[in-house]
Amino acid sequence: MSFAHIQQRRLSDEIVEQLETMILEGTLQAGERLPAERKLAEQFGVSRPSLREAIQKLVAKGLLISRQGGGNYVSQEVGTTFSDPLLALLAEKPDAQKDLLEFRHTLEGACAYYAALRATPADHERLDLAFAQLEACYKSTTKDCRVEEGLADARFHLAIAEASHNVVLLHTIRGLFDLLRGNVTTNIGGMYPQRSETRDMLIEQHRALYQAIQSGQAEQARQLSNQHIEYVCEVLAEVDEEQLRVQRSERRKRI
Repeated sequence: MSFAHIQQRRLSDEIVEQLETMILEGTLQAGERLPAERKLAEQFGVSRPSLREAIQKLVAKGLLISRQGGGNYVSQEVGTTFSDPLLALLAEKPDAQKDLLEFRHTLEGACAYYAALRATPADHERLDLAFAQLEACYKSTTKDCRVEEGLADARFHLAIAEASHNVVLLHTIRGLFDLLRGNVTTNIGGMYPQRSETRDMLIEQHRALYQAIQSGQAEQARQLSNQHIEYVCEVLAEVDEEQLRVQRSERRKRI
């Protein structure tokens, strides 16, 4: 009987594996600069040559970018789910915005479900902060704060995705973050003039979702997330109908 030799892993491969895990789980984010080599080597408890070898391997994989004299960064490509030209095209097309809402219905419902099941104390703290920032936007007396609300809303849903501990869901939400933020901003711009109660409805929906996740009610969290998107779709459908009626009236004037 013969046995294959057990090959000892190189130290740099262990470092690569740890850094890859940090990128995958979102601890290291697209565009983020890594600590200085000396500090990072100390944190890993390894020599700087081993660390440099690991960094070179990650650069070759396209996960890191090394800038001469400027440090090492997580590649921006890590945070790109769709190409930039496609994102711009999706943002411009009204029909694509409706498709995005359908996509959000499925995606955010799943994020809420798993966040309620898996959120850690640190996740709960981040959700507390994200909801507090969103609530502050809703309470603001600023005449037009749609952009701020859109950003706070998107960050709240990103915090939920982080708490889901599903790396595919997380990177999808992160990759589409700007598109989601723009979608929310556009939606509330059409919804607020349509129904006077919309602002109060949205904060109550977000509060109920937040509380369901914080209390670990997974199925309720999913249902509340879905109901929130369904409400948005309902109001926006009314906006479209109203616009069609206005267009018909304008056409009759010209006859």
